[in-house]
Amino acid sequence: MEGISDIKICGIDETRPPRIRKEPYIDIYFKLTHQAPKAWCDDFNRLNDKKGHAVKIDASRGLFIETWVRQPEEIPPLLEMLKQAVSDCNDQYINRIEEEARAAASAHATPDDEGEQGRLNRIIAELNYAD
Repeated sequence: MEGISDIKICGIDETRPPRIRKEPYIDIYFKLTHQAPKAWCDDFNRLNDKKGHAVKIDASRGLFIETWVRQPEEIPPLLEMLKQAVSDCNDQYINRIEEEARAAASAHATPDDEGEQGRLNRIIAELNYAD
């Protein structure tokens, strides 16, 4: 099964390859390894909105990062920046999900959440399985 941490850029959209045109820019569509959830796409767009480069992902499809450059030489550094952005978004998304799970678990506290058993339960709930 594919998880959030498996989302990576794996290539270019074969149906929309970059082309030199008369306009002063080159559209690029980077393909992800698998479809990202809508919430992940929303996070990605929000995080990259602040970086000043035109980068977005259509949240309804969740499979392609759309961007552009003016010169072909700009593509390799852009790819490196986007790979880091995808990794950062994965980490933030996973941390948010884990925090929501911990909050939901603490909202449903039981008598087992007291004393030594409670301490053990909290330690287990806070374990971080991310890389």
